[in-house]
Amino acid sequence: MASPKKKLQGLVAATITPMTEHGEINFSVIGRYVDYLVEEQGVKNVFVNGTTGEGLSLSISERCRVAEEWVTKGRNKLDQIVIHVGALSLKESQELAQHAAEIGADGIAVIAPFFLKPWNKDALINFLKEVAAAAPALPFYYYHIPALTGVKIRAEELLDGIQDKIPSFQGLKFSDTDLLDFGQCVDQNRQRQFAFLFGVDEQLLSALVMGATGAVGSTYNYLGKKTKQMLEAFERKDFSSALSHQFCIQRFINFVVKLGFGVSQTKAIMTLVSGIPMGPPRLPLQKASREFTDNAEAKLKSLDFLSCTDLKGGDMEACS
Repeated sequence: MASPKKKLQGLVAATITPMTEHGEINFSVIGRYVDYLVEEQGVKNVFVNGTTGEGLSLSISERCRVAEEWVTKGRNKLDQIVIHVGALSLKESQELAQHAAEIGADGIAVIAPFFLKPWNKDALINFLKEVAAAAPALPFYYYHIPALTGVKIRAEELLDGIQDKIPSFQGLKFSDTDLLDFGQCVDQNRQRQFAFLFGVDEQLLSALVMGATGAVGSTYNYLGKKTKQMLEAFERKDFSSALSHQFCIQRFINFVVKLGFGVSQTKAIMTLVSGIPMGPPRLPLQKASREFTDNAEAKLKSLDFLSCTDLKGGDMEACS
């Protein structure tokens, strides 16, 4: 049975894994990172070792150490720390799930294995069930990201009867632009109190209208405060203001997407905004260019997301 932990909701930052110039994990800045999220962005939930955290590019022991550091440094500061434990190997995924339970994480999430893929719902559920069983007391979330996994099983189909097979199942991180699928997940599971966490930051308002209960995303690392304004406007039914905030966020995301926007660029922007050196990504990803960072900085300022005083003057050499 799942533990009676409260449902994950609101904004959840998909955390970045800070690295040194030599590609080693820089554990020393994670404490600062926790404080920055809480104090500067008002974000108190994190999703660790996911796509933004380069989880699948880390070794199992590195993933364990990163999870431990977030749980240790986030204690009494963060509300919920969910660890992504998906892997290509069932055994490794189970090991990571067990470890998350042992260190006191608040939940685990799993993507579909994406090399030897499950081709139907039953095969995927069987895999997820075995991972969840390794940490039966932890809330379990399915991380739906078909563009990266290539596993096209609709989330709506997967959720049908899932709690019968996985008693600890509590919700979905939905990182796809298919709002029909997302809407049907919500519509067909109204009685079940699932967490419906949307993962496409630039479409969050649309998902809120359809019943999203929260959001997990990389931009909440540095646009958390701005996104919270949108959530607050939505909650008080000021839809005009909510839309204005969403369009403003979209202007920035649209701008950086045209320049080429991914994990590398997220690390560069976070270094710029927070002053915490996030370092380069791990191969096969390449560092963001200095040109990208300069353009992103100018756009953030033009949209009033940043004033000169907001910039913490981080070590941009890590991203240049």
